[in-house]
Formats: sequence, C-alpha cells, structure tokens
Amino acid sequence: MGSSAEEKFRFCIDRGGTFTDIYAEVPGRREIYVMKLLSVDPSNYDDAPAPIKVIRRILEEFSGERIPRSVKIPTGKIEWIRMGTTVSTNALLERKGERIALCVTRGFRDLLQIGNQARLNIFDLKVSKPSNLYEEVIEVDERVELVRDGDRDGSSVEGISGELVRVAKPVDIEALKPLLKGLLDKGIRCLAVVLMHLYTYPHHELLVEKLALGMGFKHVSLSSSLTPMVRAVPRGLTASVDAYLTPVIKEYLSGFMSRFEGGSEQVNVLFMQSDGGLAPERRFSGHKAVLSGPAGGVAGYSQTLFGLETSKPLIGFDMGASQLDINTVAAGGGSKLKFQFGAFKVGPESVGAHPGPVCYRKGGELAITDANLILGTVIPEYFPSIFGPNEDMPLDYEATRKAFENLAVEINSHRKSQDPSANDIAIEEIALGFVNVANETMCRPIRQLTEMKGHDTKNHALACFGGAGSQHACAMARSLGMSEVLVHRYCGILSAYGMDLADVIEDLQEPYSAVYNTESSAEASRREALLVKQVKEKLMEQGFGEESIRTDSYLNLRYEGTDTAIMVKQPEQGSRNDYADEFEKLFQQEYGFKLQNRKILICDVRVQGVGSTNILQPRELTQISTKPVKESSCQIYFSSGWQDTPLYKLENLGYGHVRVLQLL
Repeated sequence: MGSSAEEKFRFCIDRGGTFTDIYAEVPGRREIYVMKLLSVDPSNYDDAPAPIKVIRRILEEFSGERIPRSVKIPTGKIEWIRMGTTVSTNALLERKGERIALCVTRGFRDLLQIGNQARLNIFDLKVSKPSNLYEEVIEVDERVELVRDGDRDGSSVEGISGELVRVAKPVDIEALKPLLKGLLDKGIRCLAVVLMHLYTYPHHELLVEKLALGMGFKHVSLSSSLTPMVRAVPRGLTASVDAYLTPVIKEYLSGFMSRFEGGSEQVNVLFMQSDGGLAPERRFSGHKAVLSGPAGGVAGYSQTLFGLETSKPLIGFDMGASQLDINTVAAGGGSKLKFQFGAFKVGPESVGAHPGPVCYRKGGELAITDANLILGTVIPEYFPSIFGPNEDMPLDYEATRKAFENLAVEINSHRKSQDPSANDIAIEEIALGFVNVANETMCRPIRQLTEMKGHDTKNHALACFGGAGSQHACAMARSLGMSEVLVHRYCGILSAYGMDLADVIEDLQEPYSAVYNTESSAEASRREALLVKQVKEKLMEQGFGEESIRTDSYLNLRYEGTDTAIMVKQPEQGSRNDYADEFEKLFQQEYGFKLQNRKILICDVRVQGVGSTNILQPRELTQISTKPVKESSCQIYFSSGWQDTPLYKLENLGYGHVRVLQLL
C-alpha cells in the first residue's frame, strides 16, 4: 500500500447531503488542495455525481488537459480515491431503499415486528416505531433446535459455537419455491434471511440463498454471515438493513466506477465504513455504510487531537450543512426553521443542497445557515462563491434578511394576539432564538449518550467538525459545562481529511458459547488464532505486508441470567487482569454495580485486523513568537447585542498564537 515512484493525485471525498468536501494531494504541490461543491445542483451538473465533477475539475486544473464530460476520466495519474458517502444514510432515513422481503422460520413471521420491546421512554404509553424495511414475510418450513447436554443422541451435531444442535426439520425446498416465485411476481428481488439458531448452524440459510439466487433474486442477505451471533432480533435487523441498502450502494458504486477508464480494475477506490475503517469497493455493503460520511471525521479528530492537543477524553460532533451526526440527529446547518403553535422549531426536516437555504439563491427555505448569516457568524466574503447560474456568486444576504423580515411579521403578530402590549422582536433576536433551539437540540443527545455510559460531559473536551460545527461549539460547550473546545484546522472538511488518516479494516466474528474458565479461555484463544490468520490473509490480499498489520482480539461476555453482553478487548500483555476482570470493570462502569457469585458466559470471539496505510505523518511545528495579524473586524450579534469582533484568517495563524473573542 505504499506510494508509487511517480507522484500521482490522491483524492479524499466526503459526499454529504448538502456539500461534497474534497481533500486532494496534487503532485508537485506541498500544500493540500481543499474544495467544497454542492452535492446536488441540477442546473450545473446533472450528468454525474458531484465527486466525479470534482475529480475531473482538479485533474483539468493541475494537469492542463481538458477532460470532456462525454469522456471517461483517465486513471493513469490517480494513485487512489477514498470516499465516504451518505447514499445509504439518506436511503434509510427517506425510506428509498430496495424492495425486500423477510424470510424467517415458520411461526416467527412477527419476530422483527415484536422486536425486543426496547423503548426510549419506559413510561411512554404511545411508542412510535419506525416502519419495517421489508414489504412481505415468507416462512420457511424448517427447524433447528439446541440440544441440552443431557439430551445428546446420535442425531445431534456440534455447531460453530460449540453448542449441540439437532435438525428437527430439514428445509422444505419444494414448499419454498412457490413462495419465492410469488415474491418475484410482485417485483421483490431482494431477500433478508433469518432462521432460528442459524448463527451456529448456517446450512439452512445457505440452502435458501442458493435457491433464491438460482430463481433470479439479485441480492440475498444472510444473518448468519453478517452477524454470526446469538439473538435472532439483532441478526434479523442487520440482515434487513443490508438487503434494503446494499443494492442501492452497489448501483451507486457501479455508476461511480463506470466513469473511469477501465472501471474498478484500473483505479484504487476505498470506501469509508461506519466503523471508521476503509474497505475496497467489492466489500462495501449496506449495513456497514450507514455512517460512512461522519466516520471519516471521527478518524480525523481522534488521530490528530487526542493525546496530541489534549489529554481529556473527547466528545466529537459533526454538524454539517444538512444534519448533526452524534446519534444521527437532524439539526444541521440545513435544518428548516419554523414558527409553529407559538414556538420556534428547528428541523428535523432539512432543506438539503437543492434548493437549500434561502441564501443559496435557489428559492429555498429558511435554515440554520440563514440564521447564522443574519447574526454575522457566516460572512459571505469568506464563504465559497459557488452559487447562482454560473456557480460564481456569494451567499445572498438580502434574500435571507427579507425572508426573516416576513417571518418576523408572523411572529410579532402572534405575540400581539396573545399580549397586545408585547414589543416586536427584531430579526436578530429571532435568528438567535432559532440558533439557541438548535444548540439545545444538539446538546440533548450528547448528554444522553455520555450519561448512559456513566461519563460526565464536563470532564471531556468538545471536538467539533463539519461545515457548521465551529459556529455552535462554544455555546454548546457552555451548556454542557465543558471548558475546552477543539476546532481542527480542517474542521470544515474533517470527514474528508480523516479518510487520509484512516486504515483498512477487516473484522471477523465467530459464535462461541461456554462458561468462562481456564478450559474455555484456552478454546477461545485457539479460535482467536484462526480468526487472526484469516484477517491477515484478507489484508495481505489487498497488498499489506505483515509489518503493516495489527490485530485486536475481543470476547463478548455476559453474566449468566442476563441478556446484556459487553465486547471486552483482550488485556494487554503483562496485565494482571484477564477478560473476566475487564468485563467486571466495564459492567460496573456502565451499570453502577456488580453481580456477585454469578458465572460469566462467553458469547462470541471477535478479531479486528487493521492494515496501516501510514500515509500522513505528523511533523513538528515551530512556535511563533510574533503577534497574529488581524484580517479585519466584523459585527457579530451575541445575546448582549452587536459586538465589534476581530477576524483572523486561519492560514495566517501559527503554532503559539493565542487570541480571545475572535472569528476565524
């Protein structure tokens, strides 16, 4: 995975809902090339995805050779492309995935509908559940049963997990054929398969897959292959998501790769997965792509901030132009602003890239970006001029102000109808009110996620990224009781930049059911060694040498009589703790107590292999003793009113410069 002798172009691209961000390394240039482009702009480019337009534009600009839109992009000067995409995220949120059916063991057709009864608010009398991804359910006449040790007989066999199983009823192929034919007749050509106990005995799911593909189904997702672990509901949900999204991803990838000369054979393209690792195009699937975009940002801030800029644990949030990605909360710069029933409301609907906020000059609706424009935290002169019919115009401040004036009339009329003596609210106060609502909407999931894990937000540093993150970071940190905010130099494109830091990851998991003791620990180690060998082979197939590969091993453990397992990383060599000690410590941290005199059970063995790319190496910076040079001053509206605020350009600041109350 090393660089070739001849310098070539390297592209890291984050295709977001509103903007496509680009971090490119250009041959012969020490400085990196950064660019933002609207992800959707039909009036300017409706013939190709935004990433294709970006690559073509950069190659033309720096190679001096024109590449017509009708011609495929030459690959001779491209070393690699790394890409994160929200295609899966959007398809899932907007319910625009593939039509799928669920295939289950007879008698369990309502398995995923019933679920595990988990609810966000246990006292909520009306729980609203997301709609099912599948349209139809077919039941397979088959049954595999687990066998207790005392019930062992000649018909029982040992499954992958070490548990004994008995095939009580083989798959009735002839009965299944007309059911599958009925799905094809309805236009459903994708299938999610989850059969009982098949995590340890996958043969029946493999038979269903072979039959379905032979009859003309274009994609079959097997729960036993995707998540080989006990608990049918999570297995079924993962298989459903994969069947729903993978065809969409494959179609997008096929269209993307077809734009290059020679297709996937001639260009090295890696895609960012939800776990923060990269995967080649052939192994990039729907269930691993849901958080493809923000995962790059996590790689970016975790590798460049933690341990280098602060010793505090980090909480990262990605506030893009469309949504906030902490727990996929819809509260980004593109979130719609509405005044409903006498209250300010932000999101969850987004105006997206097309038509976008009012200031994008495409007839859009008011959004958080418009509010920040009114408050002065977004300055048109320093925002990319990529709007208008020729993609060369700045943000439209006047249109945004006019839209807020119209909204102010509505708000003030409502206030006077409630209280005739009420004073009118200025549009700046209205804009600030919407921003405050958005900030609280974003703080709420941060509190929930940290407190749920037993952490206190005030002991953390806030690492913000995304196009709109730095505009809201200080207010959010204040609300969360945090004293340290880290704004990365490339915060606006950190999801793209993080892909340059990311490694290639291969993950394998195998079910293993046993009570944790000396004997089972030895067997787990044997299984772990086999998985380590397999992940190394997968990475070596992609060009990694043994010296560039590291592996981490885990056991999924739980207390006997409980249903909650914790994935425990192998203790470091030389540590006095074993897996059980680490599990008890993690359980205590998460739940606040220990279960005394309770056996610990092993559920799964997992190995993660990491192929280190070692592309970016940190370099030592020289501290600057001179004072920073102010670019200009600008007016920004705070809660106390308009304030004259100095503005500094980030590229003119160096290591050691310290300023307060400034705009970067």
